Amino acid sequence: MTNEQATAVPTSADLVATATVLDAAQAVVDAGVGRLARDGIDDNQVLAYDVAHAAAAVMAARGLLSYGSRGDTESLVTAAFTADALAELAGKVFGREAEWGVSPTALDSTREFVATYRDPAFLASLADTDGPRGLSDDFELVQDTFRRFAEEQLVPIAEHIHRENDDIPEDIITGLAEMGAFGLSIPEEFGGFASGDESDYIGMVVATEELSRGSLGAGGSLITRPEILARALEAGGTEEQKQEWLPKLATAEVMNAVAVTEPDYGSDVAGVKATATATDGGYLINGVKTWCTFGARADVLMLLARTDPDRNAGHKGLSMFIVPKERGDAHGFELTQDNDHGGGKMEGRPIDTVGYRGRHSYEIAFDNWFVPEANLIGGEGGMGKGFYYQMAGFENGRLQTAARAVGVMQSALELARQYAKDRAVFGQPGFDYQLTQAKLARMAVTVQGARQFSYEVARMMAKGEGTLEASMIKAYVCKAAEWVTREAMQIHGGMGYAEEYTVSRLFVDARVLSIFEGADETLCLKVIARQLVARHTNTGGAA
Repeated sequence: MTNEQATAVPTSADLVATATVLDAAQAVVDAGVGRLARDGIDDNQVLAYDVAHAAAAVMAARGLLSYGSRGDTESLVTAAFTADALAELAGKVFGREAEWGVSPTALDSTREFVATYRDPAFLASLADTDGPRGLSDDFELVQDTFRRFAEEQLVPIAEHIHRENDDIPEDIITGLAEMGAFGLSIPEEFGGFASGDESDYIGMVVATEELSRGSLGAGGSLITRPEILARALEAGGTEEQKQEWLPKLATAEVMNAVAVTEPDYGSDVAGVKATATATDGGYLINGVKTWCTFGARADVLMLLARTDPDRNAGHKGLSMFIVPKERGDAHGFELTQDNDHGGGKMEGRPIDTVGYRGRHSYEIAFDNWFVPEANLIGGEGGMGKGFYYQMAGFENGRLQTAARAVGVMQSALELARQYAKDRAVFGQPGFDYQLTQAKLARMAVTVQGARQFSYEVARMMAKGEGTLEASMIKAYVCKAAEWVTREAMQIHGGMGYAEEYTVSRLFVDARVLSIFEGADETLCLKVIARQLVARHTNTGGAA
């Protein structure tokens, strides 16, 4: 690097300029949304997908403006993140301006900004900079507590669980329960730690990130299970059901799994075929569920089933049940019931996966499995409302998935940076090369941008808002995690492809994030794009 280049590197960023270029980017996104509102999403799926991701990236960058005002380093991270978002948007629009409904010069005013903050010398200056997280002392304590647990308890076993596809040790579950991790989202009145304010959401995001940094499957994902059922119970459960199940979820006395997806129906839950037929004292469950993660170890399943035999009822014919079960063998299980209904059977077949091991996903077949009527969430008033209870659980699950992605990215970034410093390439540390520094800088600002976006969405959700934003952060951050972990693997060179190095596990773990809890394409087309169009219509053109 020459002296001339060094003096040209910014030491702080103009946030007014950052906001201005984001206005230009937002105008392009708004035009794309307007085109979808006029011509339809289904006939313009590629545009809808690109608009959804572009909108998420621009929103993430806007969320960083407040962060950027805290100091010089924060402003530089904000500018670098914004420049990347602009460059990616330009790539989507170039040559397709008519399709987006913009002129070829729509982003010309952003060129100088992108040139400044994607300049290799500037990026190299950020290679060893993550940027402060900006957490309060209380949340710093939460971060330290869960990071310590991850370092001491999860990191030593994470590779063994991955390579052997082994079970999560019971002492991990016990340890997290003693820390109160399973009660973070459960109200205090039911034995949890949630007080009903912003701290509940921020605390969960911080804890989830740190545990995922140690292990996605054995850490971050483990504490998301009770939240999904807890939110469904809070949305529609009877008082008796809340008193029965929430305290048990908070202490991990009961661990739950989610049984929603079916072999022929993934995100399209309206097509669910599994049935719950009324019988004396309850319901008989028949059908098959798939991708039931943690299904063997779980004590109960949160199961979505059709209670209205009329398939034309769609999602309005679905109800949600709490299905008790014995713990089964992780490598396949068959459970039977001895009851007055002729007995029932539940059989679980494990699904081997390239990553996310230790969680064990299953295809579970139900044959006249009896569930007491008291376990229909919402009781009689919950009949036909299962889809809505599921959505209540999954909305917050999307924010948690983003936090899990941030944890995986942070681990990959740290490993790649250290490997680059330790590894000599052509006679000097890999870290000294400009290309490596630029990669690490872009990785770092992506991680910090994703993290701050998750905090912002958490604050919105605490106010009862942010339904669209929760979907957007899931779409943006999970896709970003694939890129960050890929670059981390690349920086490791050949060793990145060796299972003995942790980065290979992070790469295959990251791949699942854009698939579960709403596949990326479905999330973009059926949720984000539709809600953007609805907002555009309701506000008279402002997406």
